[in-house]
Amino acid sequence: MTRLRTLVVSASGLVLVATSLHAQDLSRYRDFTLGTTLAAVAKTSGLAPADVKVIHQRPPVIQELRWRPERYSGNIAQTDPVREVAFSFYDDQLFLIVVDYDRQRTEGLTDADLIESMAASYGPPVLTSTNRSTGARRADPNDDIVVAQWASTASSLTLLRMTYPASLRLVVTLTAVETLARTASAEAVRLDQQEAPQRELDRQKQAAENGRIAGEKARVVNKPAFKP
Repeated sequence: MTRLRTLVVSASGLVLVATSLHAQDLSRYRDFTLGTTLAAVAKTSGLAPADVKVIHQRPPVIQELRWRPERYSGNIAQTDPVREVAFSFYDDQLFLIVVDYDRQRTEGLTDADLIESMAASYGPPVLTSTNRSTGARRADPNDDIVVAQWASTASSLTLLRMTYPASLRLVVTLTAVETLARTASAEAVRLDQQEAPQRELDRQKQAAENGRIAGEKARVVNKPAFKP
């Protein structure tokens, strides 16, 4: 089962930057806006209903769409640094955007380069990493590095250098809804595990019934034709 991504950002190794973000819109990434519906995101990205993946069925429904610029953006994709974008929806509301960048098209970029580019759209970050060596914290495969973070009362953007595999990622979240989705996901997993034995019994019962029906149909055809 695909797990719901959970963003945990530690203040360790980060330095607070005194800035004001009241004029910055942190709810948008390119043409996508947090809080919009799955249909709106699908239309903007060129994705189809068949591309939707259901993460959890039970209410509230949690769904995911994955978008690759190379499939939908024509010639732009040849220079677009984005490899893939995952959109997550809680009860038909976009609450999480995870952007994974192509390694070759981001190779050599320093933290300062990345922050400068991001600041053009989102202003100065509220948090930046004090560690400027991207290779200095590679011993722990789970020790991803927070390059910078932008935050408001409703949403946040976090730019990370992922350790394994080595890559660059941007996470955009609708904070309150992300918390609800994380709680709902944990409950859905608990219920799935609790109901798993009964679902397996139902599956076996249905398989046996399907086999019986198939045998009866074959008997009708084969019995008259059978000659010892």
